[in-house]
Amino acid sequence: MDNIRKRAMELFKQGYNCSQSVFGAFCEECDMDFDTALKLSSSFGGGMGRLREVCGAVSGMFMVAGMKYGYSDPKDSLSKAEHYKRIQELAEQFKEKNGSIVCRELLGLSTQKESYIPEERTAEYYKKRPCAEIVGDAAEIIYKFITSKNKDVL
Repeated sequence: MDNIRKRAMELFKQGYNCSQSVFGAFCEECDMDFDTALKLSSSFGGGMGRLREVCGAVSGMFMVAGMKYGYSDPKDSLSKAEHYKRIQELAEQFKEKNGSIVCRELLGLSTQKESYIPEERTAEYYKKRPCAEIVGDAAEIIYKFITSKNKDVL
């Protein structure tokens, strides 16, 4: 587990956004190449394009859950309900650890929308933002979930 947490945090520190960092850390687990995983998750950083809505790390965690356990039949109401329950459970675990799943609340920002231009990743940026740890938390939560599901199958 420490490896996947570290991998996600490492990706974030390399400059990938929060969603890319979580989803990218699980690309092999999701049978997806790294570049495709990065492109797919690129829109969700900064709480969805820096709108500061749902945390990108949470979105990345949900994307992993969707790739691993999601449904594809729109008429399969049971699978849809089970998946939404799973997503809500993951959200609750994240919220218990971090207090919220909303980017602006996690960062202590009072406004919803900021500029679409990302901040430069400097040493000061990393000191004032809890994002690397949050990315690690999301990776750890989904890793534990996957591990527990695999034990259920065995």
